[in-house]
Amino acid sequence: MVDEGTDVSAFESFTLEDAGGDKAPPKAPPKEQAEEAAAEPAESGSPAAPPSGEKAAAAPEPTPEPQESEPEGGKLETSLDREPFVGPAVKKAALEKGVPLKAIKGTGPGGRITLADIEKYKPAAEAAPAAAAAAGPAYQDIPATLMRKTIATRLRESMNQSPHFFVSTTLSVSKLLKLREALNASADGKYKLSINDFFIKAVAIACKRVPAVNSSWREQDGQVVVRQYSTVDVSVAVATPVGLMTPIVKSVETIGLTDISSQVKELSKRARDGKLKPEEYQGGTFTISNMGMNPAIERFTAVINPPQAAILGVGATRKVPIPVETEEGTVTEWDDQIIVTGSFDHRVVDGVVSAEWIRELKKVVENPLEMLL
Repeated sequence: MVDEGTDVSAFESFTLEDAGGDKAPPKAPPKEQAEEAAAEPAESGSPAAPPSGEKAAAAPEPTPEPQESEPEGGKLETSLDREPFVGPAVKKAALEKGVPLKAIKGTGPGGRITLADIEKYKPAAEAAPAAAAAAGPAYQDIPATLMRKTIATRLRESMNQSPHFFVSTTLSVSKLLKLREALNASADGKYKLSINDFFIKAVAIACKRVPAVNSSWREQDGQVVVRQYSTVDVSVAVATPVGLMTPIVKSVETIGLTDISSQVKELSKRARDGKLKPEEYQGGTFTISNMGMNPAIERFTAVINPPQAAILGVGATRKVPIPVETEEGTVTEWDDQIIVTGSFDHRVVDGVVSAEWIRELKKVVENPLEMLL
């Protein structure tokens, strides 16, 4: 309606739509334009006012599009990944001790880590020995037998009281092996000689030729003497379940190879069975220790069997190429050799004497027919 007396020319073009009648709602501007319009301020620095006599029509807000939320700092952390809550004092103590906080399960209120948790923490490497200790020791204490104690005492006295020195040589045993093979082949099963039997006989012959080695150092009644024996009683080292024993083959210089062989077999068996009499393993004038049955032992040095002055260590047999001069030139032949080492008590045997004894032993072994004379 127009008031009476008012000029109506200004409303000539007024329509029903201008009055808010059947008018379609305004279209929402595109998203990009809406965002620019919201971000761009009015030119006058304030929102534009609606024209006089008009009510501003409220434009409907655009429907927001759904968007996936992204956590800050990468993937989501679980409660196990997050560092447990600790106070400043606890964090300082953990830093000083190098304790990883994530590896500790707090015992305080709400799972809070305390100073006591830091003190009790032990790395896995330290916890393992503790668990092993709880399970029991990783070893077994075996009480020493009377025989083992006796052996230990005698050998300790030998090393402490006897000034050892050692002399080695290489022996050719090719002729000895051939003689042994021939004798065993003709035995008809009555005997079977070993290399050790030949060495026992050879030792006795060398001791008769150099009697200074067949001696012992004696201190009794305030006097010191070197006792030189007239017979050669050879102690033979034998491994037994209770330890090393040395049964004695007596007066070897007077008996042959077959008697030596039978006595060694009998004494060794009774030694392993623990049936030796004291007089059968106590005493002796010289000892031989043969480890040649083990092919890995090329040579070794043995401890003197007190009160004796010498012992011979015998290694394994090995084949060695030897150049031989012939009319057709130099050819290579294979020689069977054994390395032996004599251990001598320097109180009784001088170096020159030991060398002389080794020379006589070498002569007998490399010419084994002398043992049959």
